[in-house]
Amino acid sequence: MKRLITATILATMMAGTALADTTLKLVEVITSPERTETLKSIVGKFEAANPGTKVDIISLPWNEAFQKFATMVSAGDTPDVMEMPDTWLSLYANNGMLESLEPYLAKWEHTKGLTPRALELGRDVKKTAYMLPYGFYLRALFYNKKLFQEAGVAEPPKTLDDFVAASEKVSKLPGKAGYCLRGGPGGLNGWVMFGATMAGSNKFFNDDGTSTMNSEGWAKGLEWVVDLYKKGLTPKDSVNWGFNETVAGFYSGTCAMLDQDPDALIAIAQRMKPEDFGVTKMPAGPSGKAFTTIGFAGWSMFTTSQNKDLSWKLIETLEGPEGNIEWNKRTGALPVHTSAEKDPFYAGEQFKGWFEELADPNVVPTVMPTYLEEFAFFKDSLAIKTTQQALLGDITPKELADQWADYLTKAQQKFLAKK
Repeated sequence: MKRLITATILATMMAGTALADTTLKLVEVITSPERTETLKSIVGKFEAANPGTKVDIISLPWNEAFQKFATMVSAGDTPDVMEMPDTWLSLYANNGMLESLEPYLAKWEHTKGLTPRALELGRDVKKTAYMLPYGFYLRALFYNKKLFQEAGVAEPPKTLDDFVAASEKVSKLPGKAGYCLRGGPGGLNGWVMFGATMAGSNKFFNDDGTSTMNSEGWAKGLEWVVDLYKKGLTPKDSVNWGFNETVAGFYSGTCAMLDQDPDALIAIAQRMKPEDFGVTKMPAGPSGKAFTTIGFAGWSMFTTSQNKDLSWKLIETLEGPEGNIEWNKRTGALPVHTSAEKDPFYAGEQFKGWFEELADPNVVPTVMPTYLEEFAFFKDSLAIKTTQQALLGDITPKELADQWADYLTKAQQKFLAKK
């Protein structure tokens, strides 16, 4: 009897030790100090609600995140939960690395409160929720009212021609430029947006899988961006600019226009007076339409997780209405819960430009072909290298368009062959 009691005590102690030692690994990839602090705050609530569980947050710098995370995965160092950008989803989901969230969503009390778009995009691969989006990133145009007034620009540009004209006027001011070009990491959105707007279509492929990137309209749009740089309408060093540099270029008054998602509001609103800047719709092209990119990011669970139910609880905490709205107020994404529409935060003047875009039939939200496994490499490696070469004159805009078309044609035709 004494041995049985001793064994029971030891078993209980071991169970308690195991519980206390439960650690989940969470990888953040779209990293900034503000985002990381917000993430820690929400995770802290999860840890408090689940005694004995700790979450190890690994924050990868966005400019290097794709390569660094790929290296982690190659070494078998996979997380339980990770922040999944839309452009990476296909790569990891199609390789069997992500857990389907469908069984959890079927039982979750908040699934019905998600916007239809959130569920649609989360099921982008094999119509299965390998990711639960936490928010949407829709491009709109920030403009500096004071610089516009100083340069004699009467109103924000409504067309691409207006955009160039405004850029030319601002660039005549000493030390100023019209446009905050994102020539470095994450710059693909701008190229795609202006390419599609010039072409009057956001169709990426023909029926036979050939890319439209080197068609006349798209190629003209890519050349249009290169010309902005070569004519000095963007800062010279913007060839290397990423997110932080473009946003700083705007709020410092170095350049007067910036195409960005709502997350740029965080830094801009902290450093500029509300009356000194505005947010409006992206300018239209020759067709009368603008094709502004819409992206998304969310939370995914890896199949290698040894604590899947606990990992889902973490996603629940991050993705539930309370955690999701807190997260998006600090990160700037548009929330995925329909209840967020009633929040006074999103009814303010600062969000007017994005909601105008969503309501305007001539502004077409454009989702890039993230379903292609090869797209992550294209966006985070090939596109950066080739656009910088084009901006610096090492290749022509036509060669840029042809390289993109060649790469994407092979990827799309491979995808079609598997269907």
